[in-house]
Amino acid sequence: MTLTRNVIQETADLLYAAQTSRTPIGPLTERHPGLTVADAYAIQQVNLRRRLRDGRVLVGHKIGLTSESMQTLLGVDEPDFGHLLDDMVLANGSAVPAVQFCAPRVEPEVAFLLRAPLRGPGVTVDDVQAATEAVAVALEIVDSRIADWKLTLPDTVADNASSGAVVLGNWMPYERLDLPSARASLWLNGSEIDTGLGTAVMGDPGAAVAWLANALAPFGTEILPGQFVISGSITCAPFVHPGDDVAATISGLGAVSLSFT
Repeated sequence: MTLTRNVIQETADLLYAAQTSRTPIGPLTERHPGLTVADAYAIQQVNLRRRLRDGRVLVGHKIGLTSESMQTLLGVDEPDFGHLLDDMVLANGSAVPAVQFCAPRVEPEVAFLLRAPLRGPGVTVDDVQAATEAVAVALEIVDSRIADWKLTLPDTVADNASSGAVVLGNWMPYERLDLPSARASLWLNGSEIDTGLGTAVMGDPGAAVAWLANALAPFGTEILPGQFVISGSITCAPFVHPGDDVAATISGLGAVSLSFT
């Protein structure tokens, strides 16, 4: 880490204020050119602890930048992760005010619900399957508190991996599904705008969950039973605006939808 504890706290405060006021700030890496990924995770953890102190509950984890298209979009070459709190989970079919976010985009993903803990290092896809209770289609709202989505990897990591909210579908048995071959479709205002296969997510969405368990190990953290993981976008991530209706389908998992007001 290159930043002092005080600077990490100050930077976390800036991001928290940007989120609560819905007023984006400039890239953190322009403010602190030496900002490392380790610094960024330290900043992320400050705001996680803040929200837990405020009474929020950690219910899940998100993995970002798992597909080649998303890595290309943000100019990075590795995934990242963030946390999902209870107030970030929206009901399927609900209407959400777009003004709750700074610059929201949407992504279809596979969600994994754990029945056993996953703690790295050395977690494999087989371990993920053994620990998973069920899987579901998810629609993630990604959002950036960094103005104009001008991101580097440390910027998005510090900003809780650009998390916004998530909608989950019905939980389905994992064992019967071939997730790498599952086809996802993203619909915007009744038009299918993109499709993709589960292989877009590190070859297998389960591989992304294994990556997360191993990435959390140096932090002394594991994925706990009852928590869920959204494994990364299978398609592009279009911007959404007030009046937009969005739906995601994944073969074998069903559909979820959301409208923006």
